[in-house]
Amino acid sequence: MADTVRRVVYFKMSVSDKAGEGARVLGALRDAGVNLLAFTGFPRGRRAQLDLVPEDAAEFAQAAKRAKLALAGKKTGFLVQGDDRRGAVAEYVEKLAAAGISITAVDAVSAGENRFGAILWVKSKDVAKTAKTIGATSTPAGEAPPPDPDNPTI
Repeated sequence: MADTVRRVVYFKMSVSDKAGEGARVLGALRDAGVNLLAFTGFPRGRRAQLDLVPEDAAEFAQAAKRAKLALAGKKTGFLVQGDDRRGAVAEYVEKLAAAGISITAVDAVSAGENRFGAILWVKSKDVAKTAKTIGATSTPAGEAPPPDPDNPTI
């Protein structure tokens, strides 16, 4: 089976770097019925940064507002899912390198049952080029597609 690559919206936020902050945020989103496609958290200075990739960006934004979560903005990433194999992520990293695209961050995991998943982050200026390079095929729920410099619309 071919990999699925899709452009996704993610939101970042900064929280105190203390026990329970991730549970507070994730619990509030769960209670609001939000489904996350991916989540990562890591220390950043004396705080922690959370990156949240919702299935539906509009629903997520409304739930975050109701839960009084202080979001620091919305950006674009790429979610890759497929059959696990040696070098699965290397294939994508090599394609981007060959296209001259620097990856800001990547998280990848074996998902069990011979599946893998990865999320790739690139600079905003490289989103359209990345989408073409790795064959991203869909637009996130609740989002308009980004402008395509090779196919302008009126």
